[in-house]
Amino acid sequence: MTIDSTLLDDKPKTGGLKKAALGTWGVVFLVISAAAPLSVLAGIGPLAVLIGGVSAPLVYTIAGVVLAIFAIGFLFMARNLQPMGGFYTYISVGLGKIVGLAAGFLAWVSYNLLQIGLWGLFGVMAQGMLSTVFAIDVAWWVLALVGAVLVFGLAAAGVDVGAKVLGVLLVLETALLVVLAVAILSQRAGSLEFGTFAPQNVFTPSMFAILGFGFAAFMGFESTVLYRNETRNPERSIPRATYIAVAFLAIFYTGTLWLVIQAFGDAQVQQVIAEDPAAFFFTAMGQYVGPWGVSAMFILIVSSIFAGQLAFHNAINRYSYALARDGILPALFRRTNRTGAPWLAGLVQSIVAIVVVLAFGLAGLDPLTQLVILVNSPGVYGIITLQLLASISVLIFILKNPQLARRWYVLPAAIFSTVAMAVLLAILVSTIDYLTAAGAAVNAVILAIVPLVLIGGAVYAVVLRARRPEIFARVGGQEAEQA
Repeated sequence: MTIDSTLLDDKPKTGGLKKAALGTWGVVFLVISAAAPLSVLAGIGPLAVLIGGVSAPLVYTIAGVVLAIFAIGFLFMARNLQPMGGFYTYISVGLGKIVGLAAGFLAWVSYNLLQIGLWGLFGVMAQGMLSTVFAIDVAWWVLALVGAVLVFGLAAAGVDVGAKVLGVLLVLETALLVVLAVAILSQRAGSLEFGTFAPQNVFTPSMFAILGFGFAAFMGFESTVLYRNETRNPERSIPRATYIAVAFLAIFYTGTLWLVIQAFGDAQVQQVIAEDPAAFFFTAMGQYVGPWGVSAMFILIVSSIFAGQLAFHNAINRYSYALARDGILPALFRRTNRTGAPWLAGLVQSIVAIVVVLAFGLAGLDPLTQLVILVNSPGVYGIITLQLLASISVLIFILKNPQLARRWYVLPAAIFSTVAMAVLLAILVSTIDYLTAAGAAVNAVILAIVPLVLIGGAVYAVVLRARRPEIFARVGGQEAEQA
């Protein structure tokens, strides 16, 4: 999972890639590594099936198709703009700096919520690993707190997760999931079921409610444009990398989750998950591969989530630092230590995460069905709202620049993605209770976060424009220039 980033020109160096060092497959490798397939499938996949039913694997296919079409217009806009950046930059260009700053705040809040919510997944997986591999029983929330403290300490020391570490984890995770898939397929080849694809299972309110899971699994796919200056022949490599990464993730997520459902059968799978959602993939691994597979999966998923949380934490801190440097966030967020790490931004983020984890732990709430879902949900809604705003921005950019050379399908793709994102957001809002089962009051709070952040950001932008125009002028990064 990769954070949208636009203003990171003077971030601390962490062994990044050399200019012109990447080809198409290098970018693909980085994007898929950041997506953390094992964490998504073993941690979030069971929740998707529990809530949405046996057709849950299809949400990854749907998300992949929609995002691939969205990418057509998005890449066209990126190719014809001078500044590099993610949604924040392109929303500022297409919809203006007021909406752009509101989108920047929404991205900042959404990424923080997503990172905090994932501590629930880390805690429950670390608890399972210690219990299974080392016969040690520790409460999930204690492990999540230890993880949050370690992440802060490593980030403050200037430690980051490099592409090589993510790459090794990706290869090992993918290989293990392939072993599981092959084992299930070979042992149940004659009894495979296809209820996943039955219309009566697909078109249900509970399936609509988990569409956000599908799109959340691809968060960061737009970061391919951030590697534009790092690639050989970016005009060719970046589009190819984007489509290859999206296609691989859609097929891999859908196929693997469908096969693991086959390990238990369509009729029994939800009952198996309901008994212990966190154990779903591990039960299948133990039954079809053996105890060694269970231990390997636990170790890999815990290390993968921790590496992802460290990378996520560093990215959020640098995002905070960049906004503070430009006068948009308070100056305290730009304070760095001798390693160049924005430690105070990290401290604030870590304290909030610790308070949230501690509250859920002491209240006895479930780390997956409550912490992950309740805290991540507004973050997911925020990212999808950003994707909708970005789709509108792309459409406006295309209509305002008819002189730019483009393929015939670019404009229809931009229209489709705008409509699709709007429909998706409406569906998610209307089916939220199927997702959270938290009641009207809690759901209202979750749904209120996105519009309140957008309104607050827009009001702040108007104030900046009137009182500090030099800061307002910096919103969105550099001024866009057509190539």
